[in-house]
Formats: sequence, structure tokens, C-alpha cells
Amino acid sequence: MRKIKVLVACGAGIATSTVVMKRIEDLLQDNNIEADVEQIKIAEAVSKQEGADMLISTTILPTQYKIPAITALGYISGVGADKLDEKILEIARSIN
Repeated sequence: MRKIKVLVACGAGIATSTVVMKRIEDLLQDNNIEADVEQIKIAEAVSKQEGADMLISTTILPTQYKIPAITALGYISGVGADKLDEKILEIARSIN
């Protein structure tokens, strides 16, 4: 499997994306998926999607992206976090 690149975004690229980024790193590592995880502002997503494999956002997605994009509010609220894990793993495994 090749290393994948995951963008994790929130409105300011600081608070909620930090929490989600750690969860994504742990999730992928626990499932033996090598990944570079980059924390960004959602406004940067369009310009940074080139070369990335997936976008995970804690805010509403303002546009369409060329890569799979997931709204991950469940990681903040705790509601549906397990389903988010499954969806992220499914996408990550399909990349390789």
C-alpha cells in the first residue's frame, strides 16, 4: 500500500481540526494504513486538494472537491463517530 495524503480542515485550521487530526492519525495507524495527515483551513482545501487523497472537515463543505470529502462533525459531537471511522477506512483502502 502506498502512503496516502489526508487533509483535515476546520474553519480556522486550529481547534476542531486538531482533535480530528489526532483521531484520524490513530485510526489509520491502528489499521496499518500509512498516511500523511495535514491540518488546514477549509478555505485552503481547493488549492491543496491536488496531490491529496481525501478531505475530512469539521465544518460544512463550501464547494465540491475532486477528492473524496467527508464532513466529520460526529467526531466533535460523538454521534456517529464509528460510522465515520468505517467510511474513512473504506475510502483509504480503496485508494490503494
